[in-house]
Amino acid sequence: MAENTYQWPDASKRKLIGKRMNRVDGPVKASGRAKYTYDLVRPNMLYGDSVKCPYAHARVKSIDTSAAEKMPGVKAVHVIHGPDDGAKGEVFWAGTDIVAVAAVDEPTARDAVRAIKVEYEQLPHLVLNDKEPNLAEAEKSELYKVASKETVGDPNSAFQQSEVTHEGYYGSPVITHCCLETHGSVAEWPDKDHLFLHISTQNVPGIGEQVAKAIDMPASNVHVHQDHVGGGFGSKLGLDPWGVAAAQLSKKAGGVPVKMMLNRATELETAGCRPSAYARVKVGAKKDGTLLAWESYAWGSGGPGAPGSLAIPYVWKVPNQQKQYVGVVNHIGPSRAWRAPNHPQMCVITMGALDDLAAKLGMDTFDFVKKNIDLLDPRSKIYSEELDVANDLMQWKARWHPRGDSDTLGIPMEAISLQIGDNQYPPDSASGGSSTIGGVSSATFRAATDAKRQLIAKVAPALNAQPADLEVADGRVRVASDASRSLSWKEACSKLGAQTLTVRGTNPGEGDLTNSGVGGVQMADVSVDTETGIVKINKMVAVQDCGLVISPKQAESQVLGAMIMGVSYALYEEKVMDQTTGTMLNTNMDNYRLAGIGDVGELVVRLMTGPGYDERGVIGIGEPPTVSPGAAISNAVANAIGVRVPFLPLTPDRVLEALEKAQGEGGRA
Repeated sequence: MAENTYQWPDASKRKLIGKRMNRVDGPVKASGRAKYTYDLVRPNMLYGDSVKCPYAHARVKSIDTSAAEKMPGVKAVHVIHGPDDGAKGEVFWAGTDIVAVAAVDEPTARDAVRAIKVEYEQLPHLVLNDKEPNLAEAEKSELYKVASKETVGDPNSAFQQSEVTHEGYYGSPVITHCCLETHGSVAEWPDKDHLFLHISTQNVPGIGEQVAKAIDMPASNVHVHQDHVGGGFGSKLGLDPWGVAAAQLSKKAGGVPVKMMLNRATELETAGCRPSAYARVKVGAKKDGTLLAWESYAWGSGGPGAPGSLAIPYVWKVPNQQKQYVGVVNHIGPSRAWRAPNHPQMCVITMGALDDLAAKLGMDTFDFVKKNIDLLDPRSKIYSEELDVANDLMQWKARWHPRGDSDTLGIPMEAISLQIGDNQYPPDSASGGSSTIGGVSSATFRAATDAKRQLIAKVAPALNAQPADLEVADGRVRVASDASRSLSWKEACSKLGAQTLTVRGTNPGEGDLTNSGVGGVQMADVSVDTETGIVKINKMVAVQDCGLVISPKQAESQVLGAMIMGVSYALYEEKVMDQTTGTMLNTNMDNYRLAGIGDVGELVVRLMTGPGYDERGVIGIGEPPTVSPGAAISNAVANAIGVRVPFLPLTPDRVLEALEKAQGEGGRA
């Protein structure tokens, strides 16, 4: 045991890293035995519900809860958003919680909600407005956040030098989070000073502090426990009004448990959305495909807080650029992080424009990207290698055709006891931002390394050896040069006597165990029925690097999940709003559709590993592979039908509209 620094073992010495291991929670989830917050039933539990504002923009003028408070079975009523809250009672989206109630059963809670009288003053609203903003008008209106124009290089001169230019319109609409387990919690007070909270969250360590701050109590007095979370994807990092309301209702009801989980309609309407992004783009290149210039006017909407400026062109360092962005402030519900925030939208816009430019040049997009690969610095080499691998997996060169040319075709794993999901355990960061695998693996590795060193120091005398002479392998502590001199793991631990080892690892810490920044390539093969407009995914390939792969099976699963999510947002997902009432129209799973098993086609994942990749250490992979599917599918559809469907989702009506427009203009473009 001679190492003095923390470093991942060489490939030849890895016993578990990089091996295909099953998820430790796989059997309970696959069998249906896993219990989620939604499944929880506590003794004497009450059920929560709430009055929700029916207007997209309004002010609460008065609230009368007296009738509800007198109803049999109603145990607590709590005002969440009254006339004196938030700019004199102003609410900014339909579905905002106004008053919460707790009752002995769900029907009684619903009756109590109907009995509460709330008077509103309706205010002017704006919901989904993805039409191109007039810049002169936008600069004068509070509904728009106009970013300053950004110029790189000399775009005017570059466009004059361009032998081929293309102009197009691209975009992606607002979509909502759609976690299988909706948001919510079960709250109870074991005594007047302590709160016990079961909550569906990505942030077990931090959510207790957020609740404590909201209700003015010490964070150490909030016990958070969660066995499993039924999806989050960024929407369950922070605290919501209903999470606070459950705790307040429980306290008013004498501390008994109160369960407050959103129904599906409320989840879709208010539990967070991904902002839209649209752009008019002009690009220019030489006839040989050398990319010279980019010009874009972009806009997007995502709720009361306008989304930040879009970093387009995405990952491409086009030498000459001119860009303008306008954020639209509207009343559609809160925007939230959604698995690689803003990256999928930026990718759709960028790759749509570049794919169309390649088509106008008469170039295979693969060759166009290879021609300009240096503009993808600092990951040019990675992208180039991944393109070659993806080409082999997809047989891109054999399948591609020019547009308009229709083709029709140390110790064993079982010895480890894993304890997670409770804020009484040592704290960790929230599970988000693709930070989990890097943070957990490196902190665990440091702690395990330190614990091993301490154990070896205790065991060395029993083996008549120096600590530096020992190693742990195959569940035994042994002399590295003489495996016959060894102790089993249990025998070695017995040398500690009554003493225990408690070791904590940190991240960041000593040793280069983690890193950031990855590159990925995705390709899609689709079929399009030009009579119905239906798009069918035949095959998708994803080639992705993420540094040192700890467990290939789980890493590949992350990529597969991202590809399925990508098919959903590329073909189906869109938050449809009523412009007159400001309410969401498709608040159910019949009309807010997600991809099913029959929709995703053949999915192929290849992880880039080995020399040149493993040395970088562990890098998260949760978000990156969600970035490309929309762009890959959109470009595949354009190649298949010979015309660009300008923005997602690629629904049958939009496909047919694009085809009809092209025919009206005298043929495919």
